[in-house]
Amino acid sequence: MAALGWFTRRRHLATEASVLAGEASAEAARKSSVQVPAPKAPEPEFPVVGDERAAAFFDLDNTVMQGAALFHFGRGLYKRHFFRKRELARFAWQQTWFRLAGVEDPAHMEDVRSSALSIVKGHRVSELMTIGEEIYDEYMADRIWPGTRALAQAHLDAGQRVWLVTAAPVETATIIARRLGLTGALGTVAESVGGVYTGKLVGEPLHGPAKAEAVRALAAAEGLDLSRCAAYSDSSNDIPMLSIVGHPYAVNPDGRLRKHAREHGWRLRDYRTGRKAAKIGIPAAAGVGAVAGGTAAAVALHRRRR
Repeated sequence: MAALGWFTRRRHLATEASVLAGEASAEAARKSSVQVPAPKAPEPEFPVVGDERAAAFFDLDNTVMQGAALFHFGRGLYKRHFFRKRELARFAWQQTWFRLAGVEDPAHMEDVRSSALSIVKGHRVSELMTIGEEIYDEYMADRIWPGTRALAQAHLDAGQRVWLVTAAPVETATIIARRLGLTGALGTVAESVGGVYTGKLVGEPLHGPAKAEAVRALAAAEGLDLSRCAAYSDSSNDIPMLSIVGHPYAVNPDGRLRKHAREHGWRLRDYRTGRKAAKIGIPAAAGVGAVAGGTAAAVALHRRRR
């Protein structure tokens, strides 16, 4: 009996020791184990199919198209001998000055703008449209970013409307939008009466905050909910437009926009190679190209009518 009692006590002690060992082992395992994060819920489908109150707004230059639309337009006009290098250089330098200075002096900008508008004064809108159709096929069609084009098509396939939003003349923007099968375009509007340019703008160039105001106005007229809309741009100048929609995208972004997008959790898309990104990512260079091309177009129209 004594031996049996000893065996029972040893069994009891062993059970306590086993429990202690098990608890200690479990605690050690818990502390040393790799925490596996819970799986993230999949992002909701975007764009939302059938959402008629959603739409997409795309900047043009370096977002949808490589380079500036007006620069390519100017190339086409120069090829047709509509103006001389000396004339182009004079107007381009006026535009380059404030870019290099880093200050957009209102008085200087107004002087440049007035010069360009005075050149097209008295010319027909149809003339610009005809030239634009030809030059799109020559210089622009092969410069559309396939990646951005696919984004726009995704919105169209979802049954949503898609607009270009650009500082380029609305006539040029409309040609590009139509060729890409988009809904339409918002662009800078030059005043015309009876199809003839008066030499004045309606308001100001569609740039920076003006783009945001244009998108707001269109959304109100079309019954859109901006919180369900998307906007795409490469430039920090378009932060006002990107900020008013629920789905902002930085596409081929310049340095400032890339930084802003990361700080605010905006989505990024970059379809450039490293070398192209370095070149296109300089806002001043892109701006000079756009402005010089636009001025070239104005000069060419003037010479062609003389």
